[in-house]
Amino acid sequence: MVSGPGTPEQARQTLPSSPVPSVPTAASEPLTLADGRTAEITALGARESGLASRIAAELDGAADAVTAFWGDDWPRHLVIVLTGTDEQFRTLGVGGPDIAATTTAERTVFAPGAADMTDTSLRIVLRHELFHYAARSATAADAPRWLTEGVADYVGRPATAVPGPARAAELAVLPTDADLDTEGPTRSLGYDRAWWFSRFVADRYGPATLRELYLAACGVGHPDADTAIRTVLGADTRQVLSAWRAWLAG
Repeated sequence: MVSGPGTPEQARQTLPSSPVPSVPTAASEPLTLADGRTAEITALGARESGLASRIAAELDGAADAVTAFWGDDWPRHLVIVLTGTDEQFRTLGVGGPDIAATTTAERTVFAPGAADMTDTSLRIVLRHELFHYAARSATAADAPRWLTEGVADYVGRPATAVPGPARAAELAVLPTDADLDTEGPTRSLGYDRAWWFSRFVADRYGPATLRELYLAACGVGHPDADTAIRTVLGADTRQVLSAWRAWLAG
């Protein structure tokens, strides 16, 4: 999960590899969050113990951010694993070397090198991945990724001023799966585009409508994205993209 150079999301890419095998460590005692959920954090290497403490300190805020958007109906127990080697990450996270974290149906897995993230980047990545964990059971395997990733970034990333007319045309394009899978600037731009679309929908129609669009377009048995957009937003995709471009221009 990546974004452009200079943004907090930069830590999601080009994470350093672990040069030596890490030392397995035991899972933490389950933590109890302020909302009553519990969390289990397992560090698979001595280097990750500090990261475990940092994540534990961020979990209440992350859970609150997810619940504020998604509602309270999501898993009550969180499983987070901090890998110490690339092999561990590939096995548990199904992610590449430039990914900081990924989420499966069972757990959220952080890659080697995630301990080097700034506090801001860690907060964003944790909230992004925790949304994926919360929405997993309501998300079809073939859901449009420009929406699943865009909404996760909407939950995770802080709002910033719209970019203005100079970048509106460049950003107002829904990214393809290929865009989101290509390392480097193409993927960074793809994630930015997905995020800005979700920002637009939440600003123009309200966060509840963005959630409704997610369920309509990404849920099991979902129709095509054009149908979901027309049903939820009351306009066809071409009209919505035109309004998005105008909103980006400010």
